[in-house]
Amino acid sequence: MHDFCFTIPYGLILVAGGVIGYSRKGSTASLAGGVGTGLVLILAGYLSLKAFEKKKNSYFALVLENVTAAVLTWIMGQRYYQTSKVMPAGIVAGISALMTGFYLYKIATGGNHFPAKTE
Repeated sequence: MHDFCFTIPYGLILVAGGVIGYSRKGSTASLAGGVGTGLVLILAGYLSLKAFEKKKNSYFALVLENVTAAVLTWIMGQRYYQTSKVMPAGIVAGISALMTGFYLYKIATGGNHFPAKTE
């Protein structure tokens, strides 16, 4: 599976979560954090997709995805530890930890792989 197949939806979930947090609680931190990290991930997924279309890997995008997910895992994990609230801190920390593992796997295996030509 290619990284952009998960990164773009992951980014959209974060953007939606930030908007929902702002609309329900008036939390500007949720808005800035969710929309900011979500847009960074959507951009990284887009860069990876465009590189894939050219049969190349974007290691910049993979590193950006990995760092963003790892930072979210750390920050939201700390927040979950302090508050014990599953929503949103526990869920975002869990999803981000899974994504960090996925991105590390993609980096370790050489990025996105391209199907062999069948002629």
